[in-house]
Formats: sequence, structure tokens, C-alpha cells
Amino acid sequence: MKLEKLTQELQKACGENLKSIILYGSAAAGDHAGKRSDYNVLVVTDDLGGARLKAFSKTARAWAKAGNPAPLLFTMERLKKSTDVFPVELLDIKECHQILYGEDVVSDIEVSTANLRLQIEHELRGSLIQLRQQYLLAAGDSKRVVNLMIQSLSSFLVLFRASLRLFETDIPQKKFQALEKLNKYIPVPGEVFSTVQRLKDGSLKSKAVETESLFDEYLKTIENVVDAVDLHIHKGE
Repeated sequence: MKLEKLTQELQKACGENLKSIILYGSAAAGDHAGKRSDYNVLVVTDDLGGARLKAFSKTARAWAKAGNPAPLLFTMERLKKSTDVFPVELLDIKECHQILYGEDVVSDIEVSTANLRLQIEHELRGSLIQLRQQYLLAAGDSKRVVNLMIQSLSSFLVLFRASLRLFETDIPQKKFQALEKLNKYIPVPGEVFSTVQRLKDGSLKSKAVETESLFDEYLKTIENVVDAVDLHIHKGE
């Protein structure tokens, strides 16, 4: 399912209640990695009761079948009330998005950064725990280990970009540019992540890498970032 088709189907399902459909994430930032990347869409509507969700479900299943996450759904009221608990996501959306339909409901929204540091630490630690858990199930199977790194890469790059906000306000839209800038504050060998990115986009074959060695570097680098962010946050308290 293409973005145009998704937009049409959401309009049919929601009618006059639909306020906005917004593309965000790597595709909106010009950082899309072809077939191995997905499209992130925010949908804002006046009503998100059971009947409305049911009307959305067929379209959402087709969208997910095409390899994309289900649309992120909000009413305008609940979107405004979420700015203090989802500052990482909403700052990213606010700073870089494309309107597919309706109003630009995010440009003027006020995002509270009071809990930004807490969310960054929570998300980083949680993602690291999940990475270790998933490796336990994949260890010994090179293909599964490579897929684990590929599937987790985007989430970690988003969190590294968010971590850069702890040090400065000028944040590049593209994740690898943000990673390079973060390296001024935290030693982050970008080669590890660029290798995983090449595996993701197909320009590098998994047979050409020593999987366990690459994963070991990948894990250690993530651990170093988590520890450095934790130290920075607690020094500032």
C-alpha cells in the first residue's frame, strides 16, 4: 500500500472527523533507506472510539502488511496532553514532517522538555535490555543476529539523535549526521552503525561480515552511549 492509497482509505474511514495525516520519521527527513525502511504516519481525528478504530482496522492491516508500523492515532486534545510524556517523538515530528492531508497540527504545538532527559534514559535502557533479550534467542544463528541489528538500528539512531539534545539545540534531521555530531560529546564509532546500515539497505551482504564480532561492537557502543548519557544526566541533577 502506497502513502496516497493510505491517505485515501483513511479519508473514507474517517470522513469529516479527520483533521490531519502527517508523515514523519526518516522518510520526511529525506533519510529513507529504500525497501528496508518503513513509513511513519500520524493521524489526528476528532474521534477515536471503538467504532472509529474498527473502521481504521482494515486499512491499518494492509499498511502493516506492506512493512509499515500502524498509524499513530491521536485526537487533538490528547495530542496536546501528551507533549510532556512523549517529548522525544513529538519534538522529532514537530521539527520534521510532511502534511499528507488536512491541517498542520504539529508546527505550533508546544512540546514540554521537562521530562526529556528522563524519557531518553528510560528509552535507551529499555532498548538495550530488549537487545540483550533478543540476542539470547538469536545467538548461534548468524542470519537472526544480523536481522536483530538491522531491525534495532533505526530505534537506536533515533535515541542517539535524541541524546544529542542533552548537549545542544541544533539537531540535524538525518540520523547519521546527528550521530557524527554526537561523537563530539560521546565516543561513538560510526563505522559500526554504517556497516549495519549497509546490511540493511543491501549494499553489503551478511556473508562479508563477521557477525558475532560486529554484534559485539554494536552492543558495546550502545552500552557506552547509555552509560555516558546516564553520567551526563546525573551530573546535571
